[in-house]
Amino acid sequence: MKIACSNKKAYHDYYIDKTMEAGIVLSGPEVKSLRAGKANLKDGYAGIRNGEVFLYNIHISPYNFCTDSAADPLRMRKLLLHRQEIRKLIGKLNEKGVALIPLKIYFIDKGKAKVELGLARGKKIYDKREALKEQQAVREVQRMLRHQE
Repeated sequence: MKIACSNKKAYHDYYIDKTMEAGIVLSGPEVKSLRAGKANLKDGYAGIRNGEVFLYNIHISPYNFCTDSAADPLRMRKLLLHRQEIRKLIGKLNEKGVALIPLKIYFIDKGKAKVELGLARGKKIYDKREALKEQQAVREVQRMLRHQE
C-alpha cells in the first residue's frame, strides 16, 4: 500500500468515529499526479447526491506531461461504495454535527486508488488545546527515555 496523500489536519480538527474504504473514479492524468503525490485533501469533504457519494474540494494538480486538455483540479469525483454502505452513511450524516471527511488516498497492490473516509465530529477549541498538551507530554517523556539510555 502506497499512500499518495493524507489529511493530518482532520485528526486535529475532528474526532474520527469510524473509517471506511472507497474506490474513486479518476482520469488517467489524475492517477499519474496522485502517484507523484500532487494532491491536497485539506479542505475536502464528501457528500451524497442522488444516492451517490462524491468528493468535493480535493485538489489534484494537473499532470505536467499530459497532452490532453487538463481537467479542473477541484472537480467533484465520484466514490465507489455499495448501496448498503451508502444507506448507512445517509443515516449517519443526518445526525447533527457529523461530516464525512477524506483521511488519505492510497494505492493498493493491484494499482487501484482508494480513499479512506472518516465519519467525523467537530472538536471545540479547548479540545484541540488539550490534545496538543497531551502530544507534547508524550513527546517529552519519549525524549527523557531516549536520553537515559
